[in-house]
Amino acid sequence: MMKEANGAPAGESRFDVVIVGAGFSGLYMLHKLRGLGFSVRVCEAGSDVGGTWYWNRYPGARCDVESMQYSYSFDEALQQDWRWSERFATQPEILRYIEHVADRFDLRRDISLDTRIATAVYDEAAAEWMLTTQTGARIAARFCIMATGCLSAARLPDFPGTAEYRGRIYHTGHWPHEAVDFSGLTVGVIGTGSSAIQAIPPIAAQARQLTVFQRTPNFSVPARNRAMTETYEQSWKRDYPALRRRAREETRSGTIYEFSDKGALAVDAETRRHEYERRWQQGGANFMHAYNDILLDKTANDTAADFVRGKIRETVADPRTAEALLPHDHPLGAKRICVDTEYYETFNRDNVALVDVRRAPIERLTEIGLRVGERDFAFDAIVFATGFDAMTGALDAITISGRDGTTLKQAWSAGPRTYLGLMSAGFPNLFTVTGPGSPSVLSNVIVSIEQHVDWIAGCLVHLRRHGLGRIEPEQAAQDGWVAHVNEVAHRTLYPQANSWYMGANIPGKTRVFMPYIGGVNVYRQICDEVAAEGYRGFRLAGAPTRQIEREQRAAG
Repeated sequence: MMKEANGAPAGESRFDVVIVGAGFSGLYMLHKLRGLGFSVRVCEAGSDVGGTWYWNRYPGARCDVESMQYSYSFDEALQQDWRWSERFATQPEILRYIEHVADRFDLRRDISLDTRIATAVYDEAAAEWMLTTQTGARIAARFCIMATGCLSAARLPDFPGTAEYRGRIYHTGHWPHEAVDFSGLTVGVIGTGSSAIQAIPPIAAQARQLTVFQRTPNFSVPARNRAMTETYEQSWKRDYPALRRRAREETRSGTIYEFSDKGALAVDAETRRHEYERRWQQGGANFMHAYNDILLDKTANDTAADFVRGKIRETVADPRTAEALLPHDHPLGAKRICVDTEYYETFNRDNVALVDVRRAPIERLTEIGLRVGERDFAFDAIVFATGFDAMTGALDAITISGRDGTTLKQAWSAGPRTYLGLMSAGFPNLFTVTGPGSPSVLSNVIVSIEQHVDWIAGCLVHLRRHGLGRIEPEQAAQDGWVAHVNEVAHRTLYPQANSWYMGANIPGKTRVFMPYIGGVNVYRQICDEVAAEGYRGFRLAGAPTRQIEREQRAAG
């Protein structure tokens, strides 16, 4: 049988580590491990790097974390050299940044693009993972790292009649790479979550008529985006190392905001109103940090929520439309706070209409559009802004089989179960970057990505140094972590919302709060302590005989 250069049979490649996904986490994981001497292969389903920012190209797409913080910190020269053009970067600029990183560190030579993984099976006797692509190619690796992203599995509702519709269908999470022109068209947008809130204003500016179908109104605060100034840029770059350290070690979200040390009820109503107004005018999610108990105390939260509802009423001219846009079924911030550019103002346009589908649900697609209640709508194009199967969807899309043949989807049937959001019992040598049970989506995700990558890399170095070939969480440690994640979540207002944090947007998905809300600072300390104590809560073992023999043959 013919052999490839790495000693594997033809059609089969073998590496120390295989990484699935070439977004922010996959690229840094590759860079880190390659620098430590591991042989690594990245498999990416897309035709280029970028992950979420490769697929999400919808109009108005931009980050809700400020550009100066939404970037890598692992290389000082990189963060000094790169110039952001806006306070909140757009999708094209973020994608250019990711592509620059891939080129700057020569990462592409170890990335297989257009390579979607179909299955990942753990071979216990060999202590390795065998991954199979959708084209049948096989890749073997001692360690498998899932860098598939938390918001990467787009959810398209299964409405009857979808195949009958003769117009164009788009999904914000899987947007065409070529420009989409809505000029002169009648357009329907389904959803009013964060992607819809960003997409609706620019689509409305083009379309002849735009109809927004809303099931659940969401809270949104203005971005007040602006061009990056030299003064603001240098205020970060002069002291980047210290600011990055503060974000990692002293904040709950990994993002530096203007934090308050007071509760909302500790001041009088006029003081609160003035502070909310000041932050509203500043723009961004900094509004949520006006007082330190907004996400802990419902009465405190009501003061901020009422302020935002008042702003919606002030902004939207038609009282009936304004009332329909007011969220009442969840606390402010219990669903991810949206950051917008003239979202509410868009409903003052003559060519924009709002339809409440909670009262009259969407029944089906028709040849010409949508049937809602007893009314038919005709559209040239329909945009599904219906979000993602968050945190677990991309993993569920791969058949991942563990030590006893149980799939990860089966093991997580009652909700995801991990130790530290990094590994799951029954799945040795399988890591997840920003997986459920870690701060992930409740943080500046790049801060969380760098922490996970550094921790995983340190773990692999530890195993190599001590001649160990396997690592897996102990069941008791995993059970204890799952209980802790739930306990901490229920000290807050987050579980009071039917959010994608809870999996509530996916029919049939178990409702459980998936991210760790204890804070990136606390979480980092816990992970560091686990590693310092010899990887407490993990079971470490030596390499099996088959693996040792194979490596000896390869070396000799």
